[in-house]
Amino acid sequence: MEFNDKVALVTGAGSGIGKSTAMTLAAEGAFIALLGRTADELEAALDEIRQAGGDGVALVADISDEAAMRDALETLWNLKGRLDVVVANAGINGTWAPIDDLKPEEFDQTIAVNLRGTYLTLHYAVPKLKQSGGGAIVVVSSINGTRTFTTPGATAYSATKAGQLAMVQQLALELGQHRIRINAVCPGAIATDIDDNTTIRHREKTRVPVVFPEGDIPLTGGEPGQVDEVADVIAFLVSDRARHVSGSPVWIDGGQSLLR
Repeated sequence: MEFNDKVALVTGAGSGIGKSTAMTLAAEGAFIALLGRTADELEAALDEIRQAGGDGVALVADISDEAAMRDALETLWNLKGRLDVVVANAGINGTWAPIDDLKPEEFDQTIAVNLRGTYLTLHYAVPKLKQSGGGAIVVVSSINGTRTFTTPGATAYSATKAGQLAMVQQLALELGQHRIRINAVCPGAIATDIDDNTTIRHREKTRVPVVFPEGDIPLTGGEPGQVDEVADVIAFLVSDRARHVSGSPVWIDGGQSLLR
């Protein structure tokens, strides 16, 4: 039980990578604060955790909403009185479109959720980590904007993912003195439902006509990775086994970004 007596906050915990990470940490003894916008998803994930012998709490909040995030962290603190692990996972693909077609409000929405949301998560979580004597943070970035730039029209998304990695590396220095480690994971194609919430327009106008060898994910012959493969890396990074790792990106893509 590697995380016994630890309290972990996971954003975007109702599905996909966030849910898998929450369940992985709970299975190792952590009390999980599952944060997200959809109460039904969070409660269903919490039920699964409890059925497996774990425990946690559901916190309904939009990560881009300052008041909601402040209240969520206060609720967790009043309940448990400590915070040891933060996984800033929540985010959106947003709208992928040519730069002259991408509307300002669409750009702003992606920035608000992915960058402002990450900022607000850390803004309100870091004081709790400090009060707890230190801890570990993982921000879920992407291969887009950090090692690849071939997703047609993903300017806003890539900018936020590059920004998240910059935040991680900046904060690794700022927070080290407080015994807080922070790292990033950069997944490639992972089998989740996030594509269902992606708006794509005029892909043909921004697509670069490159033909990849059969299977553009070398390790799996083109098959996407699974959420538990990301969750396992996150669990390592927030564990004591990674106690001397901070400010590092880890690409979880089966070699995809090296080919692209």
